[in-house]
Amino acid sequence: MGRDPREVRPGQVFCRARPDRIEGIVGAIDDVEAARRSKAQQVALFRYQLICPALEPGLSSKARGRVVRAIAGVEHDGPFGGKHRYSRDTLDRWIRRYRAGGFEALAPSLRAPGARIEHTVLELAVALKKENLDRTAAQVARILKASAGWSPSESTLLRLFARHDLNRPPIAGGTTVFGRFEATMPNERWVGDALHGPKVAGRKTYLFAFLDDHSRLAVGYRFGFAEDTVRLGVALQPALAARGVPASVYVDNGSAFVDSWLLRACGKLGIRLVHSTPHRPQGRGKIERWFRGVRDQFLVEIADSTAADVAAQGFTPAVALLELNTFFTAWVESTYHHRIHSETGQTPLARWDAGWQAAGHGPSMASADALTAAFQWAEWRTVTKTATVSLHGNSYEVEAALVGARVELVFSPFDLDTIEVHYRGACYGRAVPFRITRHTHPKARPETVEPIPAAPTGIAYLQLVTDAHAQQLQAEERIGYHAIYSDPSPPAQPHDPPPDTSTSTSTSASASASASASASSGDHDDQQEHDDGQLPGQLSIDDALNHPATVNS
Repeated sequence: MGRDPREVRPGQVFCRARPDRIEGIVGAIDDVEAARRSKAQQVALFRYQLICPALEPGLSSKARGRVVRAIAGVEHDGPFGGKHRYSRDTLDRWIRRYRAGGFEALAPSLRAPGARIEHTVLELAVALKKENLDRTAAQVARILKASAGWSPSESTLLRLFARHDLNRPPIAGGTTVFGRFEATMPNERWVGDALHGPKVAGRKTYLFAFLDDHSRLAVGYRFGFAEDTVRLGVALQPALAARGVPASVYVDNGSAFVDSWLLRACGKLGIRLVHSTPHRPQGRGKIERWFRGVRDQFLVEIADSTAADVAAQGFTPAVALLELNTFFTAWVESTYHHRIHSETGQTPLARWDAGWQAAGHGPSMASADALTAAFQWAEWRTVTKTATVSLHGNSYEVEAALVGARVELVFSPFDLDTIEVHYRGACYGRAVPFRITRHTHPKARPETVEPIPAAPTGIAYLQLVTDAHAQQLQAEERIGYHAIYSDPSPPAQPHDPPPDTSTSTSTSASASASASASASSGDHDDQQEHDDGQLPGQLSIDDALNHPATVNS
């Protein structure tokens, strides 16, 4: 390939360049050099400020080591922004440089910009690496020197291989290989997780469980109506009281497992809390396999129930949940713990006992007071000028000496009336309730369900309103419209004899007499209606059809 026409080669002369352009190029180079030196000075100042506590002349080797470890254990704001963490080896190297060369030795070296590397050389280096991925950057550099007489530096080759994704070995088949892990003794590690259970009284249940990694013993378990921290604590606290305190607990990143309460409880008891990598459930394979057995052997026998089903049996939702936990405890203790595990070749209970016999001691048990203190919740508050603190809408009075201090409030989530005040590791007694608006923590929701809907009464309110409206219209009706739609008399049949004309005269006379009688009482009938709702003198359709005049016509 040809050279870049913009490349500056040794001996090249800018014979056609103007003097003012040359001066501009030289000035730009000087500005870049000044900027590089300024950045180097900032880096040196940052490094000196970082290692300054470890440069005290009166520090012993052990004391200096503690200071360096403390510096390496936290993150620091970098000289150009961002958070950075520096290892102890790096800090020791900077201390040695300072002692050997002073402040200037802390500045990074100013490398002069080197010449551009031929593209063909870079392509050859990449081809050599692809030819054998086991070749290191140093090996590729040696091959280039032997074949071409010259090679880029190893750091340049490493950056080149990184851009082409050649620094890591290929993954066969695109899969990740995981190794097997098993604790060497009981209580070395517990694995915890949650499982979605059946519906009880129409509500979803969740199973919190903890499994001993060595023996596969189910050390703690409980069904609850919520997947929260309170139900997790109800499963974990009895496990710690019955099976001892483990060295570590391995859980996932669910909301209940990342709660600060669990971290505080583990810290109080000396338990190392470990969270698995997100989207990598392979580390919890033992409890996931156990959950599959729970589904196949226990939950398959449990049917979902509604609120009506529970009420028909005379149970409350809390009693139904207690019955589910009773069934599960019986299955775990009498069936699972006495069944030979396919991986260990022993029953979980026998492997648990054998592990402690091999260790020569029993599990480390925590006292009841230590467990109670560990499972209390705590929140930090700043004492106001009136010597009061607030907690979830409640106000409490504390010692006046704590005004302006940030104190730790220790309490049970089910009793916000009793609050202990801690400051710098010392207990300052109980806070005095001043204004109480709630007695439990917002997260401490009880194991209750919504009230069962009442049986229907059969009363249709809108139908009652419609009937009342119809009665009101009928009471106010002055014209008998309903009479218009009454059924007429059946028509005369063809075989009936014709009407007798001899009676027509008498019928007309009777009608005249009736009309006279009606006329005589007209004044009274004009003010009142008949019972059938018609006006006086009005003929219905039936009367009109049977009237003599209509018949004669």
